[in-house]
Amino acid sequence: MASKPALAAVGVVIAAGLGFFFYMSRTAQPLQDAPLTTEAESYRQNLRLSDVSMKATDSYAGQTIVEIEGKIGNAGSKTLDTVEIYCVFADAYGQLVLRKRLPIVNSKMGGLKPGETKTFRLPFDDLPASWNQAMPRLVIASMKFA
Repeated sequence: MASKPALAAVGVVIAAGLGFFFYMSRTAQPLQDAPLTTEAESYRQNLRLSDVSMKATDSYAGQTIVEIEGKIGNAGSKTLDTVEIYCVFADAYGQLVLRKRLPIVNSKMGGLKPGETKTFRLPFDDLPASWNQAMPRLVIASMKFA
């Protein structure tokens, strides 16, 4: 049988752990979008995401792959070398469960010229089980001008 001091020590450790967890869950900062340069911030209004859809397929390995597909258009007057977005996945309570920053335009695909629209496809095979199965929030994270 364990001694009273040992049980008390275990109780203190458990209480401290629960207190730390509660403190961290209450003080977590809300998701903040990455700051863009002043030029990129003002140009962001010229980028148009359209025809965005989500589908799930099973791979040959038995894994579920979720794909976000869509188009990005450049309604401005500048050529973009790269554009990255945040895909923000939430749980049933709207809490962040995954945030991924991914390129949707890059120099290998020729950038994005004024008036041009290109398609993008973002596959995810590592989504948490707590994800609410809804379309993630897509936020322009960065852009680099050519």
